[in-house]
Amino acid sequence: MGARVHLLTLLIENIGLASCNPAIGGLGKGHLVKEVDALGGVMGVLTDMSGLQFRTLNASKGPAVRGTRAQIDMDAYRINARNLVLNTPNLSVSQEMVEGLLVEGGAVVGVKSALGKEYYAKKVILTTGTFLQGLVHIGTHRSQNGRFGESAAVALSLNLADLGFEMGRLKTGTCPRLVGTSIDFSQLEAHGGDLTPPKFSHYTKDFNPQQLPCFITYTNANTHAIIRQNFHLAPMFSGQIESVGPRYCPSIEDKVYRFHEKERHQLFLEPQTRSCSEYYVNGLSTSLPFEVQEQVIHSIKGLEHAQITRYGYAIEYDFIPPTQLKYTLETRQVGNLYLAGQINGTTGYEEAAAQGLMAGINACLSLQNKPELVLRRDEAYIGVMIDDLVSKGTQEPYRMFTSRAEYRLLLREDNARLRLGAYAYALGLMGDAEYNALCAQKAQIQSALERLKNTAITPTKEVLKRLKDADQAPLNDKCDGVFLMGREGFSPDILPEFLDFVTELEPFILEQIKIECKYHDYIAKQSASIAKMAQMLNTPIPLDFNYQSITGLGLEACEKLEKFRPKSLFEASQISGITPANLEVLQLYLHLHQKLKKTPHESH
Repeated sequence: MGARVHLLTLLIENIGLASCNPAIGGLGKGHLVKEVDALGGVMGVLTDMSGLQFRTLNASKGPAVRGTRAQIDMDAYRINARNLVLNTPNLSVSQEMVEGLLVEGGAVVGVKSALGKEYYAKKVILTTGTFLQGLVHIGTHRSQNGRFGESAAVALSLNLADLGFEMGRLKTGTCPRLVGTSIDFSQLEAHGGDLTPPKFSHYTKDFNPQQLPCFITYTNANTHAIIRQNFHLAPMFSGQIESVGPRYCPSIEDKVYRFHEKERHQLFLEPQTRSCSEYYVNGLSTSLPFEVQEQVIHSIKGLEHAQITRYGYAIEYDFIPPTQLKYTLETRQVGNLYLAGQINGTTGYEEAAAQGLMAGINACLSLQNKPELVLRRDEAYIGVMIDDLVSKGTQEPYRMFTSRAEYRLLLREDNARLRLGAYAYALGLMGDAEYNALCAQKAQIQSALERLKNTAITPTKEVLKRLKDADQAPLNDKCDGVFLMGREGFSPDILPEFLDFVTELEPFILEQIKIECKYHDYIAKQSASIAKMAQMLNTPIPLDFNYQSITGLGLEACEKLEKFRPKSLFEASQISGITPANLEVLQLYLHLHQKLKKTPHESH
């Protein structure tokens, strides 16, 4: 976007390091990567360059809940990311730790490093990961690290608290890594990638990766007995760790404790690099003492003689509750300061990448005196995530799932570029040729859907015969092309005299048309709901409106509305802590307020 950027990072060789599992994407997370790609981000490109195995999760389910996931060569990803960063115009890099923010008149003007060097800038974006007062736990052993072996950022955390930010504490963990040659793969189940591997980035060409298998094994009764006997040494149970961890990625100690009726838990052995010298034991996140981790590993089938190269650990770290942010990810407390990633209470590479991209975009737009970019919940999973964080906050590490999106039929992986391409082009993140091609695709899709709606198909003998020959259910009544194209397994080749215009379309456009036809009624309902919400948000609010008179609004909502005095329901929706339920109650009372104002006038 033309801005000059300086990146300060603790270790240049660790730019793009996969701190936890060597994988990108998954359910909900894959959507975020596709949206980052659509907006000009590089996570998808780097993943395609560095991938070891590619799969579509939930492939047997509907397109809205499918998710692309890739195992990556964590060394290749890191090297590719570093080289890309070091060769990006307008971007300079230095290896330093930031100890504090330089603030003047309530706005940040730069940062100060541990070397005493001062960097001045019009905008500052903090992406601190797990480094703010990071504390690593392995059994009773504790060390101040941001990642194991790397220094924690203590001074910066204290500086943020001094600036008036409310601070919180979260916890996450990681799994042991094993020497590849010490694993008995003959006892394990191999798990390969898809025969037709799905790529992440639209910009990746000639995609034909050489895929490697993962392997599956399981814990057992002996494993669980070892863990139970050592609960008292687990930091989560001994009281050594008091902060909250990710509910959807529990430690093995937590799984054995909470799901005591389960006889076994599935583990995935994932190669960390193409050389397969080291494997990550996905599903075995732990902070048990090192000697207990060894017993646990050796109790598992295929791992009886496995050597641990890196022990699992838990890490506690500071974060800033995200209700202190604007929707642009700029802080309310300090002007020109943006926060992205785990500092906002999220977990995961994909969530962090999406936030970093949006913080960067909005910082640039502010520099250019242009309107901010705030994606709505019906436009992108990025919009869902940021709205969740800013309006609701989080008490635990926030992870993206498809279930968080009300309009997930509209927010599919496959249509990310169609949804966000116009924004990318307006921001200068997509070129003219690329955008013109995208517009042509959208026009083709729309034109074909219109023709299908206007194509009438009558159940003649010939039509019924061809449907039967193709194992399709018969037609009882006259229908349009949308109805037939939405059928499972239907091909336009069955009735070419009606649908020949569809057979000529490229595969991507044909896929979009099939999805739109299959979910036509549901998509129409969701679109109508969105239109209704948009109309509702335009409702004006009188400046003298009495919020205290509204029962069912809640004390916190009343106080915030009284304080900020929004001019419309849209402005009210942008206030942290104001929920959709609050807006519905408010709209009802505004409607009644208008009726009461009109009644005396009409009778007079």
